[in-house]
Amino acid sequence: MQRFQSYIDGEFLDGEARYQSIDPATGKNWADMPEAREGDVDRAVNAAEKALYDGPWSKMTATQRGKLLYKLADLVAANAQKLAELETRDTGKIIRETSAQIAYVADYYRYYAGIADKIEGSYLPIDKQDMDVWLRREPIGVVAMVVPWNSQLFLSAVKIGPALAAGCTMVVKASEDGPAPLLEFARLIHEAGFPAGVVNIITGFGASCGAALSRHPKVAHIAFTGGPETARHIVRNSAENLASTSLELGGKSPFIVFADADLESAANAQVAGIFAATGQSCVAGSRLIVERSIKDRFLNLLKDKAEAIRVGTPLDMATEVGPLATKRQQDHVAALIHKSVQSGARIVTGGQMPSGDGFYFPPTILDCDGVASPSLAEEFFGPVLSVVAFDTEAEALKLANDTRYGLASGVFTQNLTRAHRLMKGIRAGIVWVNTYRAVSPIAPFGGFGLSGHGREGGLAAALDYTRTKTIWLRTSDDPIPDPFVMR
Repeated sequence: MQRFQSYIDGEFLDGEARYQSIDPATGKNWADMPEAREGDVDRAVNAAEKALYDGPWSKMTATQRGKLLYKLADLVAANAQKLAELETRDTGKIIRETSAQIAYVADYYRYYAGIADKIEGSYLPIDKQDMDVWLRREPIGVVAMVVPWNSQLFLSAVKIGPALAAGCTMVVKASEDGPAPLLEFARLIHEAGFPAGVVNIITGFGASCGAALSRHPKVAHIAFTGGPETARHIVRNSAENLASTSLELGGKSPFIVFADADLESAANAQVAGIFAATGQSCVAGSRLIVERSIKDRFLNLLKDKAEAIRVGTPLDMATEVGPLATKRQQDHVAALIHKSVQSGARIVTGGQMPSGDGFYFPPTILDCDGVASPSLAEEFFGPVLSVVAFDTEAEALKLANDTRYGLASGVFTQNLTRAHRLMKGIRAGIVWVNTYRAVSPIAPFGGFGLSGHGREGGLAAALDYTRTKTIWLRTSDDPIPDPFVMR
């Protein structure tokens, strides 16, 4: 059984306790993990604070920080296959996806390496004579980062990259479900030469690790990706330290297809949008809103594509959909489908939990047209597509916005003016037009409503890890008048 360690203050440690991680493809234990508790958390945060204010990191120039980030990017690229295999083994995400995604993660670190010495202050043309005033941008402080098991090297890169560029130090909590790739990533941080305490990587359970980290008095900012319920706990905990938060949460993203769309292209994008990563993606296009005149034709096209998907062992490059990450996630998907069918939804394909080892679930399509199905409101985080029809553009927009979430959306039409109207009308942080799931380090992403607040990616993300300091300099040599002498 493979054994992993936490990374705290430049050292690899076993942690206060240990637990075993499960291989989703077999349902069996495969690795021994360090379980951080309050003592480990305290040590990690103290190490981060010391590195921020007293260590060599505090004396490095922005250009030097950028060079370390470039080195880290090269190491990620060189070790992408090993990291991909660990992520696949520990989370069940298929190897063809982890390999491509982690190779691209290196570009995020390169982007923020270039940003490091572009974070500028400003000079203020102040309305007072004999005064020069500047704004300096300084690191916001020690950052707590809480990262989920799905796409964790990507979801940590969009936090670690901008935070390091801004000069922050951090404690990264990997999910207790599938932390292996992030714990291995710590070795690349070490090899790149980041000073001790700058990046600390731990894992553990919410009550004993996550809570201690999010309420720690020395944490200045909390960056979290996950579900709304956990986010509520984090926000409550942040009342203890008044830390600022950035929350990238779930989604129930609308995928709108008009009759004039290229249906083959739209169908391929829809399959990628809901069945890639076994549907375990915050931007999954889980609500298909399709024009009624093409509904049956489009559903038949999707059904054929869904039933042709290769479900299998995630380490096999031929596999297109692997297992869900946990048994509880498999049970959640099955239970929500059962509730939806009871409410009147019709199973077009899939829908049945398979027998055998592992946490597999087949690609599933539910026709929910005309019924108040739970599947239209609740996030599956699994390979399940819910379908409704519309007759007018106004109805399509109303259906798209009929959700408490607002992370991503997709619009497929060849009508440019219609596309522009929908781009403005959809309440979501991302609108993809005639494409889906496109990402770039240059483009911010984030959501509205229950999908959270704050943005990750782009220059704005790096600025979010800074705070401004206002500096006043009096330029006159004349003495300041006595304020109590009347003139």
